[in-house]
Amino acid sequence: MKRTKAFLFNAAYLAAINIFLRFAAVSFNAYVSAKIGARSMGLFTLVMSVYGFAVTLSLSGVNLASMRLTAEKSALVAAAGGDGRSFRAVTGGVAFRCTVYALLFSVPTGTALFFLSPYIAERLISDARVILSLRVLAAALPAISVTSALSGYFTGLRKVYKNALSSVTEQAVKICVTSAALTVSVPFLTDRVEYSCLAVVGGSAVSEALSLILNVLMFLTDNRRPSHAKTADAKVTGKTSLKSVAAVAMPIAVGALARQGLSTAEHLSIPWGMKKSGLNGETALASYGILQGMVFPLVLFPSAVIASAGGLLIPELAECRAVGDRAGTKRMIGRSYRVATRYAILCGAVFFFFSSELGRLVYSSAEAGSRIAAVAPLVPIMYFDTTTDCMLKGIGEQVHSMKINVIDASSSLLLVLILVPSFGVAGYVVSVYFCETLNCVLSFLRLRRVTGIGLDPVRNAVIPAACAAAAGLVTSGFFAGGEPTPAVTAVRIVLCILVFLSLDSLINRIFDKKSGYGC
Repeated sequence: MKRTKAFLFNAAYLAAINIFLRFAAVSFNAYVSAKIGARSMGLFTLVMSVYGFAVTLSLSGVNLASMRLTAEKSALVAAAGGDGRSFRAVTGGVAFRCTVYALLFSVPTGTALFFLSPYIAERLISDARVILSLRVLAAALPAISVTSALSGYFTGLRKVYKNALSSVTEQAVKICVTSAALTVSVPFLTDRVEYSCLAVVGGSAVSEALSLILNVLMFLTDNRRPSHAKTADAKVTGKTSLKSVAAVAMPIAVGALARQGLSTAEHLSIPWGMKKSGLNGETALASYGILQGMVFPLVLFPSAVIASAGGLLIPELAECRAVGDRAGTKRMIGRSYRVATRYAILCGAVFFFFSSELGRLVYSSAEAGSRIAAVAPLVPIMYFDTTTDCMLKGIGEQVHSMKINVIDASSSLLLVLILVPSFGVAGYVVSVYFCETLNCVLSFLRLRRVTGIGLDPVRNAVIPAACAAAAGLVTSGFFAGGEPTPAVTAVRIVLCILVFLSLDSLINRIFDKKSGYGC
């Protein structure tokens, strides 16, 4: 019971922080979009797509390795009756090896990106204006990688408040630096597109550097390595080596690299495909910027809750796996799914029924609203897949997760090359639907096969979907007419949530009482 309460507290705390950060990010994204325009936003999104591959190579799965090894080692030390000194010695060894592993990948990757920036800008992005932006981002790669290793370490110890402090500080610095650069410098420069992009990535680089400093200070002050440790510790827990770190991280790294590489190729192909469909270069870049720079960040905003709970599930499931508690694993997965499916379906309904208002209020764009409505039905699938992916990683199924992600990315690239030149943005949306659904189905089938978990489709999908549809239809008509205001839209969304919760609770109680139907 104590462990459950601690998990729920950490999940709620981390979810609240992540929601705040996502809100700040979406609001800041709207500000940046209005400041630099859809064209510059599209160019920035292309830069970040290429940069995403470099980040993935720099991280190479170190966050998951740090999280899982820290959780497993701490569980084994506790089971063996180790004292505080031995605990700190063992977990400190995990953090040190993961940091070395992170630097071994991030330093060469940053160096390569710095010197290859002209080639990438001219040949892959077809715009030499992003060379400076790529070089600035290259310098931030080691900081990002080491910060990720320490973040996984703190999560493995359930010290989520440290990650929260780091994330809040990083976001605040990013907003301040970027806003200052856009306000003070950009209006006086000749090429607004180039230097707008540089201002945004420069703010990110500065915030990553300060986040690294903060994480290192928190680690040194909280987890000093003791002067001596029990000689039996290594025998009980197994010595943490670079090989053991790589054993956990590399399957994730290979899958992530393959997926990110294919994803980068996909994103670079989207503007090309839109041009083939009949759009000119600037219009294609603007359409891409609206979809990737505005719509997807907004619809993924509530996934902060799913990501927080899922991230905390990884060390919990890793501990169950380390001590052979299969019943605990199955029970934890079942409970998590019951909550996650309802939350995901409710979020999808809100985005669908209030898409027009959200597009106009957040981005002042009717086109963004129509795109939100187009992808809203996909939201439950995306959130469900995120939960499943975290569970697979927690039970040691990262290799199969890697294979599924590679299949997903390969299919996505192929569909983009086939559909976008013929159907434009609609073709890309279709490809996203197909690939997200494929990934979700394959991931769940693997999880069910390994754990034996089963979900009741009526109680976990049909009833929540019916309740969400009813709630959306009823409340979307409230206060209708005229230009939407933030207050009215917020009230309607809150009413939709309350109606959904009431209907879902009522129907489930009827099922429980009259038919004895179990979850």
